[in-house]
Amino acid sequence: MTIGANPLDLDRTAIEKLGREAVEFLAGWLAELGSAPASDYDRAAELSALVRRPPAGGPGDFGALLETFREAAGQGVNTAGPGYLAYFPAGGLVSAALAEMLAQAANRYTGVAQTAPALVAMEQGVLTWFCDLFGLPAGAGGLVTTGASPATLSAVLAARQHRLGEDIAGGTLYVTEHTHYCVAKAARVAGLPASRVRTVPATGHLRMDVAAAAEMIAADRAAGLRPFLLVGTAGTTDTGTIDPLPELAGLARREGLWFHVDAAYGGGFQLTRRGRAALAGVEEADSLALDPHKSLFLPYGTGLLLVRDPALLREAHAADGQYLQDIGRMDDLPDYGNLGIELTREFRGLRLWLPLHLHGVRAFERELDEKLDLAAHAYAELAGDPRFETPWAPDLTVIVFRLRGGDEPNRRLLAAVNDSRRVFLSSTTIGGRFFLRLCVLSFRTHADRVREALAVIREAADRCAG
Repeated sequence: MTIGANPLDLDRTAIEKLGREAVEFLAGWLAELGSAPASDYDRAAELSALVRRPPAGGPGDFGALLETFREAAGQGVNTAGPGYLAYFPAGGLVSAALAEMLAQAANRYTGVAQTAPALVAMEQGVLTWFCDLFGLPAGAGGLVTTGASPATLSAVLAARQHRLGEDIAGGTLYVTEHTHYCVAKAARVAGLPASRVRTVPATGHLRMDVAAAAEMIAADRAAGLRPFLLVGTAGTTDTGTIDPLPELAGLARREGLWFHVDAAYGGGFQLTRRGRAALAGVEEADSLALDPHKSLFLPYGTGLLLVRDPALLREAHAADGQYLQDIGRMDDLPDYGNLGIELTREFRGLRLWLPLHLHGVRAFERELDEKLDLAAHAYAELAGDPRFETPWAPDLTVIVFRLRGGDEPNRRLLAAVNDSRRVFLSSTTIGGRFFLRLCVLSFRTHADRVREALAVIREAADRCAG
């Protein structure tokens, strides 16, 4: 199984054997996803103890190790399965997983372009395609991150540096109560106190109130503060609601603020006609964060930051050291280590490039259109049932609902639905009231599972309404 005296350097025969075992395991795993429980905790404690055991001094058996992984991965919530309708499902495309295997085996360093110029160009090509997709101007760019949270941090740092300079005293930014908490976290890491993160009121439709934002900005300026950043959301985590992006962009331009759009969830829908209409105004963003591991079905750990002017990312992040003196600058390619918070970074572009080129863009568009249709159907069914409140029609694919009455029956309802182990929902609190939350997003979720989810909800409601 090994070559020479080095047990870590496998020969071709060993690699092919391990690869066959791994692929056979993967194919069997995926074949069982549809019938596997949406959540399972029956053996969590037992398996947690098993996998904590320290490794032995000698080699182990690959088949046995795979079986341990299979059992451990079966515990918890099955986020790759068709019954996962909570939070934002990450489908986990096999093509992206294979791309990641190849990228990790190649193990090329992409913090600077000189070390892997063609792979950096591949990643840059994907980023340019996304910039074009969102209508950003020629010359726009960005980087692939591990998610929208680090993308947001880099956007906040760039906005802070460009609008405030070295003296950040009085810097103030504007969000709503429905803005993802990663913005407030990024502000804290960027050195801004919590008091400088202003919460703008939302309308009855849960969208940022543009007039209220304008009033708050004016009042803060009058008080000697320095407004510098306005954040709109293209699909909130709570309800999937899209803020009035054109109006917010106009306000940001008039007031000289950096306009950032959190499209972590909603960004993928830009591929569809309905999504482009709903996200109108996103092209005015100075920066845009999105998670292809949400609405483009890629594995967890895949985020994007797109910016109108990449030079502003460099201003906020670029650094140097004597140990980098051998690195030459390639004028036509970016050094990603100077655009974000990481210097050491793996090659992330293949997990995007390969699925898009292999499946074609229309395959993603069709899946997203189906999810929009399924969400509209689920909302109509729940809205037509007099037992439920459905206050907000979905902008995209998130439906929030509750039994009429108090919170406790709704908590019981969520527990009963999830106890079915056929579907898994989540919850949120809006206006002090408990809501169940259903999100149709996985490329493995189709009409049959949505119908089953509705049947499970109705049956559970019969038991919990009292």
